[in-house]
Amino acid sequence: MYDLGSTFGNATVAPGTNLLVSGPPLSGKRRMALDVLAHGSERGEGVIVVTTRDSASRVLNDYEALVSDPGSVDIGIVDCVTKHQGRSARDTDIVKYASSPEDMTGIGIKFSEFVEEFRQERGVENVRVLVDSLSTLLMYSDVQTVFRFMHVFTSRIENADAMGVHIIESTAHDDETLNTLQQLFDHAISVEVDGSVSTTIPDASPDPLER
Repeated sequence: MYDLGSTFGNATVAPGTNLLVSGPPLSGKRRMALDVLAHGSERGEGVIVVTTRDSASRVLNDYEALVSDPGSVDIGIVDCVTKHQGRSARDTDIVKYASSPEDMTGIGIKFSEFVEEFRQERGVENVRVLVDSLSTLLMYSDVQTVFRFMHVFTSRIENADAMGVHIIESTAHDDETLNTLQQLFDHAISVEVDGSVSTTIPDASPDPLER
């Protein structure tokens, strides 16, 4: 089981669970999602972040500030930003690069490589995955294309007995788009602009986020 930490009253979800985190801009949902991942790092779990908005260096800096021992963290980042901005980059042990947020095939390949490396080379069994964010994918591709990609992606998380946390901007899309994508996820977490949090996760009692 994956413990979600004190923010959710230490509620747990089963391996293979995918969570959709929605909320308006600047509501604290990204920090909350990173906190859920950091709680796993403190327990020796692995972390994979697919970032379509921020560079890998920013993600790494933000994440390392949340853990007690950054040097011991097993993290992999799929960076969809750097090459899209025209900068050259080569894959490392920590960062793999997709060409752009539109390159869903590349994103899927890089993610699968990290999953395999964590299990086979790093000996990490439990892995928490963050996708930040679906809204950026929807800027470059239509909802049906994103739906098909995320159907495969969430299935990979399920098959790997990992846990997925996926962020979407609630105010950037119409209800039809949100309802279409919500079908792919086991539970929803909704963050309001005032920091209040609600969720469909059983036995979870989320605290309001600090603003």
